[in-house]
Amino acid sequence: MKITILTLFPEMFAPLKESIIGRAVKEGKIELNIVNIRDYTEDKHLKCDDYPFGGGAGMVMMPQPIGSAIEAVDPEHRARRIYLSPKGRVFRQQMVFEFLEYEHLVLLCGHYEGVDQRVLDLFIDEEVSIGDYVLTGGELPAMVIADSVSRYVDGVLSAGSLVDESFSENLLEYPQYTRPVEYRGLTVPEVLRSGNHGKIDAWRREQALAVTKKCRPDLLKGE
Repeated sequence: MKITILTLFPEMFAPLKESIIGRAVKEGKIELNIVNIRDYTEDKHLKCDDYPFGGGAGMVMMPQPIGSAIEAVDPEHRARRIYLSPKGRVFRQQMVFEFLEYEHLVLLCGHYEGVDQRVLDLFIDEEVSIGDYVLTGGELPAMVIADSVSRYVDGVLSAGSLVDESFSENLLEYPQYTRPVEYRGLTVPEVLRSGNHGKIDAWRREQALAVTKKCRPDLLKGE
C-alpha cells in the first residue's frame, strides 16, 4: 500500500517513522510519502494561504499549490483522495477495510480556516473526520488514518495480533494480563492460568461484553 500525505508541516510526521509503522516502511511493506505543499506553490514568496473572500477571521489555503501537489502525486487519479475535515464522514474501524481496497491513499491536511472549496470540488473524493471536535490542522487525523490502515497491510502485524481487537464484532477488547501473577494485592484471574482454552475463550468473551456494556453500550445497539 502507498500512502501520500500532503501537508504544510511535514516535520509533524516524525512519529510515523518509529515503532511498527516505521519498521514496515523500512521493510517495504508500506510506501509512505510526506509531501510539502509549499514545494508546489507558484508564488515567489512560497505563499500557500490568503484572506477569505467575504471577510472573516483567519486564512484559507489557496487552490493552486494544493491542486498542483495532488496532480503531481496522483496524475491519473487512481488514488483515493481524502481531505481531513471536521465536516467529513466520521472515521470508524470499518472504514479501515474500505481504504485497504485502494492501492494508494492521498491524505490532504488542511490548516488555518481550511482549504478553498474549489480544491474539494476538483480534486477530492471524500472528506473524513476523526471525531466531533476541531483541531488546528489535518496532520493528527492523517496520522491516525495512516496508522490504522497500515496495521492491516499484509505482513505489518502477525495475523494473531489482529484477532479479538477492540471493535471486532462491535465489542471492545477484554482485559489483558502479564507477569507477575500478583501485583499489589491484585491477582491474574485463575482461568487465564488454567490452560483450559475453552474456558479462557468463554471468559474473554464474557469480559469483552461486560467492558463494552460499561464503556460503549452504543456498540451493542449497533449505533
